Amino acid sequence: MATMGVIADDFTGATDIATAYAARGYRTEVLTGRTAAAAPEADVVVIALKTRTAPVETAVTESLAAHDRLVAAGHTRFTVKYCSTFDSTDRGNIGPVLDALVQRTGASRCVVVPAFPANGRTTYQGHLFVGSDLLEHSSMRHHPLTPMTRSRIVDLLVPQTSRSVDEVHLAVVRQGAAAVRAALDAADAQYLVVDAVDDEDLGVIAAATADDVLRSGGSGLAIGTAPGGSDTATAFVAAPGRRLVVCGSASARTREQIAAAAAAGSPTRRLDVARLATDPEGEVADTLTWLTDQPEGSAPVVFSVGDPDDVSDDAASSARIEHALSEVVAQAVPLGFTRCIVAGGETSGAVVSRLGIERLTVGAVIAPGVCWAEGATSAGERIAIALKSGNFGAPDMYTTAWEALA
Repeated sequence: MATMGVIADDFTGATDIATAYAARGYRTEVLTGRTAAAAPEADVVVIALKTRTAPVETAVTESLAAHDRLVAAGHTRFTVKYCSTFDSTDRGNIGPVLDALVQRTGASRCVVVPAFPANGRTTYQGHLFVGSDLLEHSSMRHHPLTPMTRSRIVDLLVPQTSRSVDEVHLAVVRQGAAAVRAALDAADAQYLVVDAVDDEDLGVIAAATADDVLRSGGSGLAIGTAPGGSDTATAFVAAPGRRLVVCGSASARTREQIAAAAAAGSPTRRLDVARLATDPEGEVADTLTWLTDQPEGSAPVVFSVGDPDDVSDDAASSARIEHALSEVVAQAVPLGFTRCIVAGGETSGAVVSRLGIERLTVGAVIAPGVCWAEGATSAGERIAIALKSGNFGAPDMYTTAWEALA
């Protein structure tokens, strides 16, 4: 029976935690379709949803349906995966989803562990840091959909839930798994925010909660899991094909990666966002013509945001960008572009859904939180795809990630 069933609130988050389990030696599969069943040999099954910024009722309904699918497949332990910067508003969706799953599973408690030290996300004294900055002082303060203006996780979660929330601080974690387990057992609160500033802390927390029916957080709990016995680097051999990068993310790291790719000689094209409102088919067609005109050995980059002033919180504009980028990929695959990097959680969900991919086999790790995966489109084409959170990956990722497919 599989080790863990995971419910992820977006597609990049799904491959993020899948990457962590794969790196620990677990055969991991990501289900992106609503009815797809996991391969019986999978150790870990992750169901990818698109609920991070969905209406609360939608997020709860889809999360419960994902849980029920995992139960039907034989799972008895579950992890709710959300962003390591706790992306949410005072309405949710993290709190309402946890409330629903606590009730559905009968869990007596649920740890809250967003820390991901390898990517600079740590929790100390209950406060979430991005690098050396408190969350509220990071670039996430200006996120167009989920602006994070507080750093203490209790303060972020309490408005989202009627259940009690408390903290387990680093001093307890450093005493080991038995001490953490004792602190969790003694707590009156149902949600416990647990500090972690390095991977050893995550290992302690994972050991302390190994028997818990429900846990929540970023990829940290997977990083802390005891090693498995599979070589995920050989999970699949990518089919030959041309390269493509599409970026819907507006993050500073994604903009840095685009600039680095351009400086290294990769062709780049920015979508005409204004034209998408009046002639989306024409913009997609022109982008495809541009793509096919690029040298076959290149890794062209199509993006939507050039500088911070381009960032918009207009939902209609964002939807048009997601649609255009997903159409570019869908129409490029039959032309031979079967190795693709997608930056941005919403864009990743749109691309995978448009391609009709039902499941992803997780393969080689590119960077903390990012892996190559393989799926089949609804037309049967095999595609190697990397779904990347906007903030993840080294600056040179768009030029070096392809080496992991060799």
